[in-house]
Order: sequence, then structure tokens, then C-alpha cells
Amino acid sequence: EVQLVESGGGMVQPGGSLRLSCAASGFAFSWFTMSWLRQAPGKGLEWVSDINAGGGSPRYADSVKGRFTISRDNAKNTLYLQMNSLKPEDTALYYCAKGPREGFRTALRGQGTQVTVSS
Repeated sequence: EVQLVESGGGMVQPGGSLRLSCAASGFAFSWFTMSWLRQAPGKGLEWVSDINAGGGSPRYADSVKGRFTISRDNAKNTLYLQMNSLKPEDTALYYCAKGPREGFRTALRGQGTQVTVSS
């Protein structure tokens, strides 16, 4: 059974940092590009970032470029998202997803981890 389990969310003040993790199982993680997605309250699903199977060629949405860093550890079947300089508009439920930006709306994803940025 394919499983993606996100963790690391929480509440943080503007300007703060969080590191999200996604533990993958049930498929050959090291073969696939992986993505982070998010959904803010009352808004649609948004692609945030992706990284290729080998851990290279990261891509970012303009809204997070320069503040977020995606990475992965294929030996641990884990995907990460380091989030710095967080803003209130980053508040959302964050998901990891199997696959690249293209097709993200129908990608398999986990249950999500909540990130709340508020003073």
C-alpha cells in the first residue's frame, strides 16, 4: 500500500521557520519526482515545489522562491521542505505528493500537516 505521511507542521510567528518531513512507503520512492502542495483555508490546491528522483532540479512556485528549500533522502524514503521567513499567507495544510508539478491536482498525496503563521 502506498503511503505518504507528513509531519513537522505547527504554529509559528511571522519570520519563523519550520521543517516539514514526508515519510514514503509502498513504492520505489527513489524512482519518482516528488512534490509539496498546499491548500489555504477557502482556497484551491496549490503546487509549492518539486524535486526530481535523484534530488536535483528543484522547482518552486514564485510565492515561495528564495524562502523554501525542498530536499530528499532516498536512503530514508523521506522528502523535506525547509520553510524560512514564513508569512501569514503561508498558512495552509501542506501535503507531499507523488509526482511532478504537471498533474499535481490528481497526484497521490498524504493527509497533510497544518502550518499556521500568526503573531
